[in-house]
Amino acid sequence: MAKKNASPKRTKTKAKVTAKKTASATKTASTKASVTKAPATKKAASGKKTASKKTSATKAPAKKTASTKAPAAKTTPKQAPAKKTAATKAPAATPPSSGFAGFPRDLFQFLAELGLNNEREWFEPRKARYESSVREPALAFIRAMVSRLPEVSPHFVAVDKKVGGSLMRLHRDVRFSKDKSPYKTNVGIQFRHSTGKDVHAPGLYLHLEPGECFVGVGLWHPEPEALQAIRHRIREEPESWTRVRHEPAFTAAFELHGESLQRPPRGVDPEHPHVEDLKRKDHIAVASLSIDTITSPAAVDEISGLFTTARSYLRFLCEAVGVAF
Repeated sequence: MAKKNASPKRTKTKAKVTAKKTASATKTASTKASVTKAPATKKAASGKKTASKKTSATKAPAKKTASTKAPAAKTTPKQAPAKKTAATKAPAATPPSSGFAGFPRDLFQFLAELGLNNEREWFEPRKARYESSVREPALAFIRAMVSRLPEVSPHFVAVDKKVGGSLMRLHRDVRFSKDKSPYKTNVGIQFRHSTGKDVHAPGLYLHLEPGECFVGVGLWHPEPEALQAIRHRIREEPESWTRVRHEPAFTAAFELHGESLQRPPRGVDPEHPHVEDLKRKDHIAVASLSIDTITSPAAVDEISGLFTTARSYLRFLCEAVGVAF
């Protein structure tokens, strides 16, 4: 037994032990069978290996003599590459920033069916279909518009978040409505002005609904201060408004929509050349779109082209309410 205890001590204190001593030391326990293989392999490979390699080889048996669980330590480094592989695959799961090829026709079919079955019990089992046919295509369209909006103005932003971004929420606010239907039956996408959260500023809008698709630009139900600012600029710069209002490309594509007063605002001459526009409570221009356009790969080009056509109109409104264009 004295000899058996002496061999482990020599392996710890002397880096250079002979193959014979190592072999004799390994005979003390059956669990050290793997230790004898390591020196034998090294001896067969080369007798001229460096002292540092021999030192590491002799240290390995020392770890194994301390505990029979040493093989478990060897298995853990082998699992590390698997973790690294998983980490490198993570970016591939990120949605692409381009590749929008038009809205699927099932978007309109789904919205039509939702209109006939506007209740949670119908929607929940079909949520996966909503994701694939409605929400994901809408987010892809928003991503495609990121590079196109600067053609209109650098101050309009596209945010492809599922909640709180450019895609408007599906759930209706029913707190003050007699209609308690939980879901909207249209898709709304808005590209707000960068200062839109601080002031009521003009924006861009896309509306998708079975039987009605259009883009809108301007302000819908502006706050009184913003509305008065627009009316003031029309009165102060009637020639500029005339050029904007009757620009050929703009009038060929857009029509002004929204609510109006029955009478001219206080202080406005009923004979003013732009009295009808001064009576407006909304300042929004609308251009219709066909479903064939919406579902085609040219949808992004068509929609961004319409937004660009309305640049003069948007500039006038932005300058009127005091935001950058």
